[in-house]
Amino acid sequence: MVAVARIPRVGIRRSADAALTELYAAQWAPMVRLAYLLVRDQQVAEDVVQDALISIHRRWDDLADQDRAVAYLRRSVVNGARSVLRHRKVVHEKLAVQAAQEATRLTSPGADEVALGTLGDAAMLRALDSLPRRQREVLVLRYWLDLSEAQIADTLEISPGSVKAHASRAISALRAQLAAQVPAPGAKDDPR
Repeated sequence: MVAVARIPRVGIRRSADAALTELYAAQWAPMVRLAYLLVRDQQVAEDVVQDALISIHRRWDDLADQDRAVAYLRRSVVNGARSVLRHRKVVHEKLAVQAAQEATRLTSPGADEVALGTLGDAAMLRALDSLPRRQREVLVLRYWLDLSEAQIADTLEISPGSVKAHASRAISALRAQLAAQVPAPGAKDDPR
């Protein structure tokens, strides 16, 4: 069992700074060990104890029994460690969700794969070939290489506004050409 050091009183009231200095000297190492055993990270354990000491310093005059400062400090360290562990859990869960979403995104078919899968490679390529050269380049750079409008503009040495115009015209032309080739949902030949 760990011995609990009592903080001696000098006079009726002690200064918070002097009391905290004594509390720090007597309890820093045991409290860091306690925090470390809970959070398993030396730097985080030291931060937890430091935060607890700051908290007790702020509330020193409000403590009903200043002789119980060690118990208050210990409780603050345990609560701080719990908070760290909760935060770690939330971060871990969020990272797991993000990793799952990224894995889904990477394994899900892209728009190009869906279009090619629905129409077949040959039909999509024929439709692309029928577009003017600049429109075809913009669509390929945007949807197959996933470039931004600025990157496309830089690659083709045209303005971003021209990229938008070419993309819009190309999509309209493709939509018109492919509308007749895509089976309606529920149709006899619908592969879905």
